[in-house]
Amino acid sequence: MSAAYCRIAPGHPQHGPYHDTEYGFPDADERVLFERLMLEINQAGLSWLTILNKRAAFRAAFADFEVDRVAAFGPPDIERLLADPGIVRNRLKIAAAIDNARSIQALRQAHGSFARWLDLHHPRPVEEWTRLFRQTFRFTGGQIVAEFLMSLGYLPGAHMPDCPVSARIAELSPPWAR
Repeated sequence: MSAAYCRIAPGHPQHGPYHDTEYGFPDADERVLFERLMLEINQAGLSWLTILNKRAAFRAAFADFEVDRVAAFGPPDIERLLADPGIVRNRLKIAAAIDNARSIQALRQAHGSFARWLDLHHPRPVEEWTRLFRQTFRFTGGQIVAEFLMSLGYLPGAHMPDCPVSARIAELSPPWAR
């Protein structure tokens, strides 16, 4: 997404709430971080509106993004997910969700939390973030990593400077502003 999102999102039934209350807002909750990463991965090749429309189905299919539960998914869960018309039924993206949940468990063990790992590596240029994510997670190209980080306030640019949401986010001292 780009700052143009500030022009199209307000008032839209799906884009509006995401734009006004989530996009660019810092968050350290593991479920939120995992969900955002998985939504960005699943958006690859699709519109963000498609993903927002499927968000409730993703939450149901992926155990409300509880990392430990998703990390325990096995072959029966993969088959269930591949048959679920409410989500993006892509075998590589489903495998990435499970493997990435396991990576988050490892980050939790090594650093205390996924959020702490992000903070330990902040700030860095997008290219370095992308290399780091590719070493740690599956299905994380440059655009996915950039949008994930921007959506959580690690990179600037989620909102236009004159967007009212921009001022609310600035009050929260997002990582990019520190």
